[in-house]
Formats: sequence, C-alpha cells, structure tokens
Amino acid sequence: MKVPLSRLWIDKNELIEIKKVLETGWLTKGPKNIELEKMISEYLGVKHVVCCSSCTTALHLALISLGIVSRVDEEPEVLVADYTYPATGHSVKYCGMKPVFVDIEPKTYNMDYKDLKKKINKKKTKAIIVVHTFGQAADMDKIMKIANKKNIPVIEDAACAMGSKYKGQYCGTIGKIGCFSMHATKGVGVGEGGLLVTNDDDIALRARSFGTFGLNTWSRENSKEFEIPVFENIGFNYKLSDLAAAVGIAQFRKLDKIIKKKNALARYWNKRLKEIDYIKAPYTRKGKGNIHNFQGYSCLVTPVVNRNKLIQLLKNNGIQCQIGTYCSYIQPCYNNIDDNCEISKDVFNRSIRLPMFYKLKREEIDYVIDVLKKIRDQVFI
Repeated sequence: MKVPLSRLWIDKNELIEIKKVLETGWLTKGPKNIELEKMISEYLGVKHVVCCSSCTTALHLALISLGIVSRVDEEPEVLVADYTYPATGHSVKYCGMKPVFVDIEPKTYNMDYKDLKKKINKKKTKAIIVVHTFGQAADMDKIMKIANKKNIPVIEDAACAMGSKYKGQYCGTIGKIGCFSMHATKGVGVGEGGLLVTNDDDIALRARSFGTFGLNTWSRENSKEFEIPVFENIGFNYKLSDLAAAVGIAQFRKLDKIIKKKNALARYWNKRLKEIDYIKAPYTRKGKGNIHNFQGYSCLVTPVVNRNKLIQLLKNNGIQCQIGTYCSYIQPCYNNIDDNCEISKDVFNRSIRLPMFYKLKREEIDYVIDVLKKIRDQVFI
C-alpha cells in the first residue's frame, strides 16, 4: 500500500520498555501492569484502572461487575449504541442478556438520546452502553440525565476515545464505568489490550477478581501473612501481559502529541475534501472543553455513490480504506431486526474511513485526493 489506513508510531522507547521487561524475566501480568494503571489513573483522574486483554473483555467485566440481578421471569436488556463494532453487543450476550440497539445521530454517529428514551423498558433495562464513535464524544449530558432519572448505570465504550473530552471531562470517566481499547489502531496501541476504569471501589474489586479466574488476589496482596489463594467467583483469564503493558506505557507517553497531530491532519483532510463533491467530511463538535482524538477519520459518501466499489478502486491505487464500522441490529447473530435503527443502517452503508495516523503526510493526503478526482466518474451507481 502506498497509503495505509493506520500505522503505529513505534520508536526506540517501545524497545527500551520491552527490554526492561525481558531483563526482569516477568512476562505475564506484573509490575508493568501496575505502572500503566497508575499512569492512566493519574491522566484520566479516576480512582481505579484495571488492565485487561482487550476492550471486549473490559466490557464483559464491566457488565459482570455491576452485579446486575434479574428476576427469573425477566429477560434482562442492555441498551447499546447501534453503530459499533459487534464486540459491544457481544459483551451483553456473553452475560446472557439481550442487547437492544439504539439508533444514532447522523452527524456524530453516536447514540441518539431520543431513541434511547423510547427503548428504555422499566422492568427489563439493566444498563446502557454508550459508544464514543471514532473518538467523537457522545452527548453525555442528555444521556446521563435520562440514565440518572431512571437509575440505570452507564458504561462508556470508549474503545476509540482515549484522550477525547466532553465539555472538559475525559471520555470514559463520566458514566459508572469506562472501557478502553489498546488495539493497534487506537491511541494507545499495543496490538491487543484493554482498560476498565471506575471510581467505584466495589466494581474495581469485582473486575480484578473476575478478570483473574475469580481469585481473591487483592485481599492477599494487602495481607502481612502468606495466604493460600481462594477462588471466590467463576472468573476468566483476562490478564494483560507485562510485555503488552510495557508497549502501552511507551505509547501512552506520546498520546497528547498524537492527538494534536491527528487534529491537524483532520483539518487538512477537511480542507482538501471540499474539492470532492461526493464525500462529506466528518462532523466535529465545537465548544470549549471538547476534544476529538480522531482515532479514525470516517466520512460519508453521497447516496448515489457505490461505497464498496469506491473502496476497491482506492485499493487498486494503493490506498487502504475501510467501512466506518457496523450497523449492529441487522447482524444475524443478534436477530434484533425489530430494533429499527435506520440512521445507523444508512451511515453503515455510506461510511468510508480514510487513512489517519501520526506519521501520515500531507503529500499522502494530496495523493488520495488526486485519486478521488481521477476515479470520480467510476463510483456512481
């Protein structure tokens, strides 16, 4: 590919941190996990950070750790933003609950609070999972107002939103629990990895236990006498290796610099896309205290464009692109076709993610624009 969709910024700092781990011989979950958790905790201003093997496992732990209890005659439901990677809905299914998908706002691609209100079931709704799509913060004021009024806990799927802010507050720190991804395409990329953050002591304790086979690890660590481990719960092996945590530490130190550069690149993309009449640049929320980290640069093609053909034509010219993400309610694995999220479905069919990463050059954006001009007459339906 002449222009890849995404690429990690790796330098000597990652190698230095990995070398430290190799020298200790402690490759599994250990001191580097603790160091990374402390860094994230201080940065976000949250009390607890739990490293996990992925954002998907963080979401699973979040739901389990809420301690949701349902009567036998109920089918518990969790309201989920529809336009998201299936990991979000899957985490609900892992818990034996039903995801109910909520439509999105056409500008931000995030949960529509009006549809959220309509789909709350007084008896069945146990939680709300909000997604900060591509790093753009959801309208948390309206969503939290609805959730607090109904006493429904909010989990923020901030997989793409490390460093993004909503009115001065970091995404992932507004609801009861926040979950982040450390996938290679995210702001803190380690290949695979995740983070659960919360200010609730009990939730953090449960998340740590369930994420390590159900061990009572933390009561033992604080004890002055040796104790034989006790398995208090049926937990999971959701640990993060210290090698991955070490890469995360080096990546995290670059985060603010990466976000600043991506915002500059997004402005240049916005400027150049004005020359392309069949692609609309993404919306960015204005206002003091709002920060979009531009994890991805996802646009919409006009309705008369064959989006899939456009992606293939760009690929033929050495430009890697992708759809934005998925419309969840139409996926066969959920059988939720009655959820009717038409805006999400439309965005799913018309979205295209263009290259966005720290080392992307303006000359590469210029090349993409030149190709978009060259292939214009071939993309219409």
